[in-house]
Amino acid sequence: MKAYTNATLLDGLGNTIKNGTVLIDSEKIIAVGEHITVPGDAETIDCEGKFVTPGIIDVHTHLGVHEAGVGAEGRDFNETSSAVTPHIRALDGINPRERGFQDARECGVTTVQVMPGSANVIGGEMVVLKTAGHAIDDMLIRNPSGMKGAFGENPKRIHGQKVVTRMGVAGLFRETLIKAEDYKRKKDNGELKDRDLGMEQLIPVLEKKIPLRTHAHRADDILTAIRIAKEFDVDLTIEHCTEGHLIAKEVAESGYQVSVGPTMSTRSKVELADKGYHTLVELEKYDVPISITTDHPVIGIEYLLTQVTTAVKAGLSEETAFRAITSQAARHLGVEDRVGSLEEGKDADLVVWTKHPFDAYAEVVETVVNGQTAFSK
Repeated sequence: MKAYTNATLLDGLGNTIKNGTVLIDSEKIIAVGEHITVPGDAETIDCEGKFVTPGIIDVHTHLGVHEAGVGAEGRDFNETSSAVTPHIRALDGINPRERGFQDARECGVTTVQVMPGSANVIGGEMVVLKTAGHAIDDMLIRNPSGMKGAFGENPKRIHGQKVVTRMGVAGLFRETLIKAEDYKRKKDNGELKDRDLGMEQLIPVLEKKIPLRTHAHRADDILTAIRIAKEFDVDLTIEHCTEGHLIAKEVAESGYQVSVGPTMSTRSKVELADKGYHTLVELEKYDVPISITTDHPVIGIEYLLTQVTTAVKAGLSEETAFRAITSQAARHLGVEDRVGSLEEGKDADLVVWTKHPFDAYAEVVETVVNGQTAFSK
């Protein structure tokens, strides 16, 4: 049992607790608050003058499937053998010993979603996992956590002979979902003769057990993603949402959650021409549920907090910004029952900081994952 005492607690739900204590036993938080009785046999860590937060969450990464500093051998994130690959699983390509996982732990990131890239119209399954561990199967929190989709420039560029226009991308998306509906109907009625792994992995999407998580930068692509999700009555998260500020009202009315980023990247293509932190500020005005991402390794995961604090400087409220990498990020991933806040019963994932994490001089003193020290300074 461990007790982190005398800390300023930022619980991830909008509350600040002065002189607070977090008591953990094994892999779970068992008490949080100002007046917590610490058992005599507990290991006590005095955090006077320090801040303690939930473990930070990055909702959209390619950690382990696009390995930093390796080159072509480490690029396992886009299976471009076909424009439609729902049968693949990011789980099968993740290397937990990739340097990015260490970078994540060192900057307080304890939970990530790892997904296929955006080359394909439908790109395969993704997973949510902790950033500490040696075997991916033991690090998982949610598997699968979504089905990757992509609209706009990327699938057009990669599969130019198969889908030449945005109309073609949307058409192929619909065609695949209709095939999945027909496959599901035959399976439900006992009429299925041959199994198809891709169709099998789209059934949870149709049943709303996992969402479509669709790469969409431009406003028109975002609206196409929303249109198709409504047509097929499936859950959706909008990933990147670069021009979301142009259609913030429509995004809000859709009811879907949004992941924004990597805003620190350059305007390297047409779809990023209007990229900026104003997107987050405008979406907040319409109460759109926002998460913030690095899209690692597009931006190194170690710069997640830099993006968040820059967004605050641009006008995003501190509360929304912090929720975007804690409690709202957990909700975006569908794992809010386990991570994202300092609450009794949640996983013992927490970070000790020298200062408020939005302070430019804040340093991570300790990162705790599942009750174990994953990094200490």
